[in-house]
Formats: sequence, structure tokens, C-alpha cells
Amino acid sequence: MFSSGCVNVQRSLFGALTPQFDGDFRESIRVDLDATTWIEFVPGWLQGADAVFDELVATLPLRQRTGITMYDRVVDEPRLSAWWGVECGRAEPTALLHDMRMALAERYAEPFDSIGFNLYRDGDDSVAWHGDRHRHVVNNPVIAIVSTGAPRPLRLRRRRDQGGGGPSRSWTLGNGDLFVMGGACQHDWEHAVPKVRSVTGPRLSITFRSV
Repeated sequence: MFSSGCVNVQRSLFGALTPQFDGDFRESIRVDLDATTWIEFVPGWLQGADAVFDELVATLPLRQRTGITMYDRVVDEPRLSAWWGVECGRAEPTALLHDMRMALAERYAEPFDSIGFNLYRDGDDSVAWHGDRHRHVVNNPVIAIVSTGAPRPLRLRRRRDQGGGGPSRSWTLGNGDLFVMGGACQHDWEHAVPKVRSVTGPRLSITFRSV
């Protein structure tokens, strides 16, 4: 169990099962946010997510990034991160991550050649409104996020220069949920993981990208 600087993880009903994912995506829910943007939500896609959380938090070189510019200020990023990419020349941190990456690549017709890991230790850890930076070099990138650990909200809203300013949309992700953003989502929308007053434990997001 991960508890260094965090409250203990509240285990999910299916989190302690043998880790495996649903290669048939049977529970998938696809939503068109607008004419060019979609998301797909697959609740509980990864069975045994607690074991995956424990292994990755124990073995990944998670670090806090410093010198991040946020709202015209330079700050330390309020979460811990690690990264893996094909260009590293070594296998994914676990064999299961390789199998997940291959299944996601086939379903969404994307190579998914990198994996980012972000640990939100408590309710004070967060990420501000943003679109993934590689939208500047990849047209309509697909981003697939698998959430392990305690559920946290992920919010989406239209960019202000795309007619935004209205209410955001929110999904609570954790315990092996899969959330995929596609189409023009990174160009026309932005997303955030806000601070929250109370959580039942830390959350580790596993993000697959094609860069």
C-alpha cells in the first residue's frame, strides 16, 4: 500500500483481482462533445488496478518537475511524474503495460509510442486547465488515460478562443477506468484535474500518447 506523504488507498471491490484489461471494450461509452471532438469512457477497463497502482508507485522513478510556468508564475508542479517512450530503447515498465498499449493502439489506430505517469498524492495535487502540448506537432492527437487508485474528477471545457466560457463537463476517474480524448479535443478543448477538499487516497494516471 502506498502511504508515503499520502493517506492510505481505499481499495475498490475489483481492484485486488489479478490484473487484466477488457480487450473487447465491452463497457465503452462514446460521447461526441461537438462535430469534431469525441471522448470514450470505459468504466473498470483495467481489473486489478490496485495491484497495478502498487507495483508502479513502488518501481517508477516518480519525480516532481520544477520550474513550471503556470499563470505567469514559475512553480513546482503539484504532482509527481515519470515517463517511458519507445525511443528509450527499453521495454515498458511492466509486460501488462505493453499489452495495454498494443490493445489501445489497435482500437484507436494510433501507435501510442509513449506513456506518461502522473501521481496525485492527495487533494492538493492537481493540474491546471491545458491541452496536451504535442497538439502543436500532431493533428487531432488521441490521448488514452487509464486511472488507478482513488477516483478524482477530470474536467473538460471548450477553449475560450473556441467559444468557451460555459460550464465544464466532468468525469470521475479511478479504479481502472479508461478515458480517451479524440478528434479535435486537444485543439478546441482543454482539461484539468482540480484540487479537491477530500479524497480517499492517491491516484496514478497512466497516459498513452503518440508523439
